[in-house]
Amino acid sequence: MLFVRSLTGLTAAASLVCLGLAGCAPKTETGETTYYGVGGDFRGFDPVDCGDIESASHVCRVYEGLLEYAYLERPYKVVPRLAEKMPEVSADGLTYTFRLRQGVRFMDDPCFPGGKGREVSAEDFVYSFKRLLDPKLESQGDWIFIHHVLGAQEWVKKADFNAPLPGFVALDRSRLQIRLARPYPQLLWVLTMPYAFVVPREAVEYYGPRFREHPVGTGPFRLKSWRRRYRIEYERNPTFNGQCYPDTGEPGDREAGLLDDAGRPVPLLQRIVEYDVEEYYTLWQMFLAGKIASAGLNKDYFQKAITPQLELSEDLKRRGIRLYKIPEPTIWYIGFNMNDPVVGGTNRALRQAVACAINVPKLCEVIYNNRYTPANSPIPPSIAGHTEKPYPYAYDPDRARRLLAEAGYPGGRDKNGRPLRLTMIMPGAGSTDARQMAEFYVDHLRAVGVELVVQQLSFSEYLRREHDGYFQLVYAGWIGDYPDAENFLKLFYGPNKCPGVNVTNYQNPEFDKLYEQIAVMPDSPERTALYKRMVDIVLEDAPWALLTYPLTYGLYQPWFQNYKRHPFSYANWKFYKVLPH
Repeated sequence: MLFVRSLTGLTAAASLVCLGLAGCAPKTETGETTYYGVGGDFRGFDPVDCGDIESASHVCRVYEGLLEYAYLERPYKVVPRLAEKMPEVSADGLTYTFRLRQGVRFMDDPCFPGGKGREVSAEDFVYSFKRLLDPKLESQGDWIFIHHVLGAQEWVKKADFNAPLPGFVALDRSRLQIRLARPYPQLLWVLTMPYAFVVPREAVEYYGPRFREHPVGTGPFRLKSWRRRYRIEYERNPTFNGQCYPDTGEPGDREAGLLDDAGRPVPLLQRIVEYDVEEYYTLWQMFLAGKIASAGLNKDYFQKAITPQLELSEDLKRRGIRLYKIPEPTIWYIGFNMNDPVVGGTNRALRQAVACAINVPKLCEVIYNNRYTPANSPIPPSIAGHTEKPYPYAYDPDRARRLLAEAGYPGGRDKNGRPLRLTMIMPGAGSTDARQMAEFYVDHLRAVGVELVVQQLSFSEYLRREHDGYFQLVYAGWIGDYPDAENFLKLFYGPNKCPGVNVTNYQNPEFDKLYEQIAVMPDSPERTALYKRMVDIVLEDAPWALLTYPLTYGLYQPWFQNYKRHPFSYANWKFYKVLPH
């Protein structure tokens, strides 16, 4: 999942994402609880187009899929949501049969006769899964099915929705079958993702190009109003088909109060209202004034809240504010468009030079207050396949200059004496944090003779440019969709190139062959060994200059309840609670 946001600058983005930038207000006279908070720019509500955290978070409020994660349980566990139970799996592992829960209805909407939502059927999932594969929609999520589902690649050539697709079969109204061309150990993980959520065909056809602005799902909330870059409001979905707060967690959850609401119907909130706030100063003041429930910490405010011992300041403790510190299965990087004639192709020496020119330990110190650590592998710590092998392009400006000369740019100039000028896109237009980060990279590249131009874009424009492959360098990040290194390595698989998740358009035949091998292997020491070989290939070709792994710091108010960080799920809003304050 793309790990970028437009909100208050990139240095605070990881922290802010973790809590959804949520706030609250006291209960109203009617007893309803409203969640007031801060949101950001995002694509819209179409599940096939939610390849970033901001969009996924909003989609998960109104749509649902067959499966979801158990909110509190660790290790991470998949449980039924719109499926009645976990699927029956054939002995060869190629056929999964799901039975749908009865009585689940799409929310009321004008797209249905009489405005009344109808019951969800297995055919709705077949239609939704086909939409994800439709090449006209250019979804970055088609990878969850395209190389795995029986007949998917053949169906895509014509994309006729009235034609059968052998891998998706509605056996009857309540039974759905997914048939695979080969084993797919990650299938249950990916079915929790927003890409696999169900939508009604009536809504897609009724709203046409405006469908992304008119969500019609089965989720706990429904959209009430949306004014882009200003305000978005949700209300409880009155036809939400029953779910209760979990009664099972891990050791320590009961003592932390995370099981106090066990068995209560969800959602626990009646309304969610979010405002788009661009500057971190404004967000910080809102948090101190008690107007929002949580705040991340950017570098300029870190020392105001955190002691040299990396604990919460006494002043904030006296207010009852709480601190969380959470490692993330995430990596930040600078990607090179491998189709670009300057930085792409076989010019790996130039890409390696850029990596060697950036003082990542200094970046962690001056930009991130040592909350982040230098990355050494595209697979982050805590994920099988990560190693502690040193990054081969550690900061070394002299080596960067030698590599530039090897690449044909001695002293940062080409054979005609013209200076080497590179252009990088990043989100954060108007953000002080993003500007400071851009200046850091510009200064470091200038020191070795390279002129770097950074284009700070609005979040939506950034996503469009990345999706289309319209960039030379891109500042980006990825948070794991599920706890498997395969999810990070797919970012380098050739067939996933733009508009897919391989945004750098990297291709290496040996890597692709190994990826196709590991994609059908269950978790095993043999698979982990192949992961390590694949990482070595990527590091040698250097389609990314690796930057950092985050340790997320965030603050939340005492009256914000039931929050437990889950890095692979964005569907947890229904469990959150606020107290009168």
